[in-house]
Amino acid sequence: MTAELVRGQNHPLSQSRLEIRISAGTPVVAAAALGDENGRIHGVEWVAHPGAPTQPGLEVSRQAAADHRLAVDLDAMTDAVHRVSVLLALPAPGGGPGPARFGAVAAPFVAVTGLDGDEIASYTITGLETESAVIALELYRRQGAWKVRAVGQGYAGGLADLLTDQGLPEAVPLADTINEAVARGLARSVQAPPPRPADGDRSRQPAAPALGSDQGGTAPQGAPGPVPPSYGGPGQTGPQPAYGGAGAADPSATTGGPIDYSHPGRRNSAPPPPPPTAPPAQPGQPAQPVAGDATGWSMEERLYNQVWGMFEDLARTTAAYRSAVDFAESRMDKELEQTLSDPRSRIGGQGDAAREAARARYTHLVDQAREALDRDLVQLVAEADVVEPALPPAFARWDNPAWHAYRVPMEIPMALRLGDLRLPEADRIRIPMLLRLPLERGLWIDSGRADSADGSFTDSHDMRRLAMETAVAHAARLLAVYPAGEFTVHVIDPAGSGAQPLAPLTRTDVLAAPPAQGAAGVAEVLGRLTQRVDLVQMALRGGAPDALPPGFDTSQQLLIVNDFPHGFDDRAVNQLRYLADEGPAVGVHLMMVADREESAGYGPLLDPLWRSLLRLTPVPDDHLADPWVGHAWTYEPPLVPPGSQVLHQVLTQVAAARRAWGR
Repeated sequence: MTAELVRGQNHPLSQSRLEIRISAGTPVVAAAALGDENGRIHGVEWVAHPGAPTQPGLEVSRQAAADHRLAVDLDAMTDAVHRVSVLLALPAPGGGPGPARFGAVAAPFVAVTGLDGDEIASYTITGLETESAVIALELYRRQGAWKVRAVGQGYAGGLADLLTDQGLPEAVPLADTINEAVARGLARSVQAPPPRPADGDRSRQPAAPALGSDQGGTAPQGAPGPVPPSYGGPGQTGPQPAYGGAGAADPSATTGGPIDYSHPGRRNSAPPPPPPTAPPAQPGQPAQPVAGDATGWSMEERLYNQVWGMFEDLARTTAAYRSAVDFAESRMDKELEQTLSDPRSRIGGQGDAAREAARARYTHLVDQAREALDRDLVQLVAEADVVEPALPPAFARWDNPAWHAYRVPMEIPMALRLGDLRLPEADRIRIPMLLRLPLERGLWIDSGRADSADGSFTDSHDMRRLAMETAVAHAARLLAVYPAGEFTVHVIDPAGSGAQPLAPLTRTDVLAAPPAQGAAGVAEVLGRLTQRVDLVQMALRGGAPDALPPGFDTSQQLLIVNDFPHGFDDRAVNQLRYLADEGPAVGVHLMMVADREESAGYGPLLDPLWRSLLRLTPVPDDHLADPWVGHAWTYEPPLVPPGSQVLHQVLTQVAAARRAWGR
């Protein structure tokens, strides 16, 4: 059972590898400080923060977010470390809009969990007012055993005062360093949603990519939804070099400066043409939605920005509804507490009347909030009804008629649909989850979860099959949206267990080679792709990207790994980690189909691998979160309708185009 702690209470820890999950309802900075037996921090190297997110046994988020997951390995702590303090702070003024004190936001919630997600202890930090930084909780060593204690000590002077109180001589410079790192992260993160025009015009400005909370750092960048940021920008729709990913080519991505999201060929040209407008609405009626009514240079870009705007609108209106319900509950609790505090009102009709009046006011407030939510949802449903049929194949579901008119494209699209997102208050609406291209982060199709958000139960065999089918659907979509010869797929299936789900890829001959099997096949594919990464990196560092060997395949590469870690030795595991870390910047991408628990024998060695990948599920699951509101979004995978031949038809065209291209 979870121990729900109050301030000052402690609880024993039976595990050494932990996650600390933070939910604040508003972007906060998360850090962790190591202390000696007296709680003293000996130097800046004893603090993990967004500017230096990893320390021995610690990894924290690299930016401010509403939700965080901090990784802790107590066994990796040195003997000098007796305390790990989890620190929260509101972004400093100038680091972005937001509240200046914790008393103006919902009470932050902190939970200590095992790697399986089971909560060990939790703490809601109440009683904060003018404080802008707080020591949330601490893990401490006592007589050789570790415990967790709820602290909740706040500081009105922010991080500088907090770190000074912990005995750190460099407290002020370190606080400035953290604030600068957060400001740089916010410059690359999601911007605040623009206010809706009063005249009901639904046209929107181009959106910066969304940035999700860490999966051990973040969860959901890309747009919309919790997917990694693409620094290429909404206008970057043309083909990109396979070895020159946006993260490598954009100097601002490493220097932390502001990012120009405009298309390189259009930066000095005229503004984009205006979006289509809806016919005038009847007096008192909302404007009729129009597909592509956001700004952009092309219909694809307008639809992309419109989908992003729908995501923002749904998040915002749901946040308003939840806030209103929370206020109504808080008000009712306060009124009931006041009623019960008076002994004279505990008996007789006066107390009953007061309680009924409090509940009636609560019901009235909730009904008002629901009415406003339903009004917004009606408009969003109407917009989704016109946008979904207008989406191009890269953005469309597999059952969209756009796929029946599919032709192999001449240009790379700006984004790819990875599934749908929804919220429990708006179950009728599905927002396309679009990931920017080229990929800047690997994908992990989790085959280990046996329960789903819709309440269904799937056994382990079904989960493995569904996970591989989901991976094949993603790979097929990637092959379909790239021009002929610009995307290559490799498969590692050591035991051949994925033969049936892989049939659409193998039968249509779109793979670079048959799936690699056995330890020898694993070693050969990993060695070849690792060598490719090394060659491209050397060419880029030498300033000669064209000096690659004759016949070098410059297409984007995708490696699908099934049944991990079967067939992998220590060398292969290290090569896989290398590809996950270094591959995306040079056009080598990873898609893992795996159950994390099956690789538990490697210990913390693989923790960075899982956190570097975007986790997706083969069944609906509410594991994704947006960064600026903190909603838990239910993700639904993009499965092909049962009995549909669309996957075979699309892949057949892809294979024919590859043959015509000369591959």
